[in-house]
Amino acid sequence: MKRGAALIDISIDKGGIAATSSPTTHSKPISIRDGVVHYCVTNMPGVVPHTSTYALTNATLFYALEIADHGLLEACARNPALRLGLNTYCGKVVHPAVAESLRMKPHAPWE
Repeated sequence: MKRGAALIDISIDKGGIAATSSPTTHSKPISIRDGVVHYCVTNMPGVVPHTSTYALTNATLFYALEIADHGLLEACARNPALRLGLNTYCGKVVHPAVAESLRMKPHAPWE
């Protein structure tokens, strides 16, 4: 990144998105590496719990209702986003990328 750029790493809790990211705190929220300002505060939603709860609910309620209405497998068959988010089912790894990272063979959830 160019000097003077800013990076806000909302994935810092899971290791971050940039090689130069490292966790910061609310008391010292920024760090500068290679001339790039980094904001990498862990658990950012924790600062605004009420608002972040509404945001998460608004983003996920549709999926929960689909699963409740149709059951997990039917909802996954109908909705590609749900299907891509299914990693394991009945104790077996079903997501190809997860299986590959674990050097396992993926199983179709309906098998």
